[in-house]
Amino acid sequence: MSDQQVDQGKRTWLIATGVAGAVGGAATAVPFVSTFSPSERAKAAGAAVEVDISAVKPGEKLTVEWRGKPVWIVRRTPEQLEALKKNDPQLADPASARTAYPTPEYAKNPARSIKPEYLVVVGICSHLGCSPSDKFVAGPQPSLPDDWSGGFLCPCHGSTFDLAGRVFKNKPAPDNLEVPPHMYLSDTKLLIGEDKKA
Repeated sequence: MSDQQVDQGKRTWLIATGVAGAVGGAATAVPFVSTFSPSERAKAAGAAVEVDISAVKPGEKLTVEWRGKPVWIVRRTPEQLEALKKNDPQLADPASARTAYPTPEYAKNPARSIKPEYLVVVGICSHLGCSPSDKFVAGPQPSLPDDWSGGFLCPCHGSTFDLAGRVFKNKPAPDNLEVPPHMYLSDTKLLIGEDKKA
């Protein structure tokens, strides 16, 4: 055997072990590096959620999840917006002044929204955490007043909310539905969980 053949064998061995070491190092690094990206649990705990609202028609509701809670996006009709005005005398907190759920400044208006057409609220009753049902149709219905103008009914204890998420007086729910921080990225994209551009 010549010296050249021995060197060739060593070279092959060194290359093979070097490649195996690199593959092993990469296999070890990938799980380690992946721990730096947020887990699904971390995302659910507070990451903002981007929502496409282009398919939501007037009078319809879209439900998305943010922080493990249902967030309702309701596209109100002009008639539904007009009906909100007559509710004020019957509401416990028409101006969203209570601070149990601090209402963002951009939602301290009669529609409780950035764009009057769209309502964005957390779909959890402020009484015991039940999820109210949609009762968008106006008029007399079981468990609702005869002059019902549309909104939400919590079936657990009978709390009612108008289509701005405001609770009616003398109901078990102490507060309006929560308005989460949100902002529009475009006319059809909504970001829930953040309301300040970085």
